[in-house]
Amino acid sequence: MYLTVEDRKCYAYTANRAFDAEKPTVVFLHGAANDHTVWSLQSRYFAYHGWNALAVDLPGHGKSAGAAIATIGGLADWTASLLGSIKAREVALVGNSMGSLVALESAARHPALIKQIAMIASAVPITVSDALLSTAKANDHAAYEMINLFAHSSAAQLGGNRVPGLWMMGSAMRLMERSGDGVLHADFSACNDYAIGLEQAQKIKCPVLMVLGRRDQMTPMKFTRDVIGKLANVKVVALDDAGHALMTEKPDEVLDSLVEFLA
Repeated sequence: MYLTVEDRKCYAYTANRAFDAEKPTVVFLHGAANDHTVWSLQSRYFAYHGWNALAVDLPGHGKSAGAAIATIGGLADWTASLLGSIKAREVALVGNSMGSLVALESAARHPALIKQIAMIASAVPITVSDALLSTAKANDHAAYEMINLFAHSSAAQLGGNRVPGLWMMGSAMRLMERSGDGVLHADFSACNDYAIGLEQAQKIKCPVLMVLGRRDQMTPMKFTRDVIGKLANVKVVALDDAGHALMTEKPDEVLDSLVEFLA
């Protein structure tokens, strides 16, 4: 469905289900140079099991209008505006990579709106190398190539998609290539410049789920220790033989973790 958020058109995949104000709502927030399609399995499940499920395209991504918002704080405030536009209650936020930082900041800034958050393939902070930032700024295709390599475990690079006939590396590349010029750099800048994540984590009292890949090279598990220590109510699920692209490498395990947590 299409919504108007901060005077711009925004798209949210709802599995063709009408919004019901009496139901709890889960909002899925994608990562850098991605869109709502990364949440196809998880969002569809919740939409048909008692929830309003909105897998959104953040501004400047997918079918949503406007320029990409280049700060995590700006994206968190945009998320709050989205929730206000639909008058959602009992909201859970599920974020992947960059989206996980948006979920964290949203819960810290707007605690009355957020009941739970889940952070998939996350770390705090998420730093981006100068080389990758400059390559992304130049809209050089090499940035996508580097991300694709680092985001997938060794096993995923050899195949192994749970859906026969689909290619994880190829699908991820086509998804990033659909993003517009400057989008990846804006997203990476938002992640790299977000320096208050640990401070904000201390403010969060709602339950937090972190689903992590043991072979993640982009947000390695060793970089999650500090944020785990700052969160008051956190559960950690670590998936073996999984990299950063958890929704494609381990789709069922991610869904099962969310089902148990959000129940």
